[in-house]
Amino acid sequence: MAAGAALSRLEVRNLATIRDLTLELRGGFSAFTGETGAGKSIIVDALGLLLGSRANTDLIRSGEDGLLVTGFWGGEGGDEFSASRRVTTQGRGTARLDGEVVSVRELQEWASGRLTIHWQHSAVSLLTPANQRALLDRQVPGELASYQAAYRAWTDARTRLERLRTGERERARQLDLLKFQVREIAEVAPQPGEEEPLTAELTRLSNLETIALGAAGALELLSDGETSAAGLIAEAVRALNAGAKYDETSAQLQQDLRAALDSVQAVVGELRGVAEDSAPDAEELARVEARLSALGKLRAKYGPALEDVLAFQAGAEEELAALTRDEQDAGTLEAEAERLEREVGRAGQALDAARTQRAGPLARQLVGVIRELGMPHARLEFRLSPLPQPGPAGRSDVALHFTANPGEDLGPLADVASGGELSRVMLAISTVLGADTPAVVFDEVDAGIGGAAALAVADQLSRLAGERQVLVVTHLAQIAARADHHYKVEKQVEDGRTVSRVRLLSPGERLEEIARMLSGNTSEAALSHARELLARP
Repeated sequence: MAAGAALSRLEVRNLATIRDLTLELRGGFSAFTGETGAGKSIIVDALGLLLGSRANTDLIRSGEDGLLVTGFWGGEGGDEFSASRRVTTQGRGTARLDGEVVSVRELQEWASGRLTIHWQHSAVSLLTPANQRALLDRQVPGELASYQAAYRAWTDARTRLERLRTGERERARQLDLLKFQVREIAEVAPQPGEEEPLTAELTRLSNLETIALGAAGALELLSDGETSAAGLIAEAVRALNAGAKYDETSAQLQQDLRAALDSVQAVVGELRGVAEDSAPDAEELARVEARLSALGKLRAKYGPALEDVLAFQAGAEEELAALTRDEQDAGTLEAEAERLEREVGRAGQALDAARTQRAGPLARQLVGVIRELGMPHARLEFRLSPLPQPGPAGRSDVALHFTANPGEDLGPLADVASGGELSRVMLAISTVLGADTPAVVFDEVDAGIGGAAALAVADQLSRLAGERQVLVVTHLAQIAARADHHYKVEKQVEDGRTVSRVRLLSPGERLEEIARMLSGNTSEAALSHARELLARP
């Protein structure tokens, strides 16, 4: 088994026709079969959600609020790790790792180190030149990284040089504009969050007369009126004089009233200041209004918020510095760009040399496996063709050329390979280059093949399962018969609703399922053929 923990259990709730499924998984080679339409690929869809695939709400079982998929990976020493993805009908979702909420990207990164899925369309991805080049470039990571670094430096220098060449007049205009914008913002010097207290102060200054009238009314009630709160409390203090001599409670209450009187008198003192301040300070009012107006103009031009204004200022200052630097460096930038272009050329030559060196051995490895998969005359090559000018991935393009038949010239893989041939090339690549994960899933990678080719694919999958956990959704009896564990996906109608279930088959059930896959029935002839397949070493 490859390093790392295998997928030990999968729990699925309300996904398509699955209502509630707990699937115990084992190491080695597991096959999933079932009649057409039974929902075999739902298992792959569930695992795909853990790998960050798009959470389509159409996957949610009809009538339910959401779906939940949880995978468990068994570790050494009995440790268990889990990953889950919940999707609701509103399109919202939650990803978790060992119960802690994470982003879908974090879930994808975690799961992709433990699980690889080859979907039905994975083989088709081999038809794109970028993916064919990536197969070879996995063999030359150092040379590719060096080239890409040189290419980025060169293109950055070219961009600066082209900007300089747009013309002195345009650059001068841009410099003047940036200087004005930076100066305009710097002169105001906005501070995040300052508008709210300024607005509150403007409101206070604009309503001083109302505030003063309220304070005067409070003064009348507390102190200045014919009957006032302060006067009444003072009378209450005097009324307790006689009793306080003889009663401790009365003395304490009298003390409390004196404290209350002190508090009222303190409030009265402050209220007088408020009541007397009935007219705003014209200068202060003008200052606040001018500040808010200046901030508002900045927001209107560079906002909408002050934080956006400051972000704009930072970007303008950075661009201004770059333009100023370009102006200063104009004399040396062209020479620098030429030097970097030569560096790209050297790095591109080194990358092409490394690709050429690795292309032959890798192609021979792949052909060796492809021929084992029922194509004894297959040939395959990586061919490099120069590009008109250096690109982000090198000075040359890379394409797979292939033929499965003797005496025929090799042609581009996309033009000459059938669906079945393409599937077997994909399986060969998975075997040779491998998936750096302990579990690999194949979703009907056997499409378009049968007979001896199917037996060869089954053998190859079985060998791959000696190194890692292999899960295969298949419609071929030859492949299912080679599995270490055979699961069947079935549809049933319960309470008027279609429900898909998955169960591990017993030896007898497995024999009948293999017979059904071969002949569509369990006649004695079909069962005999199934026994032969199961007995095949």
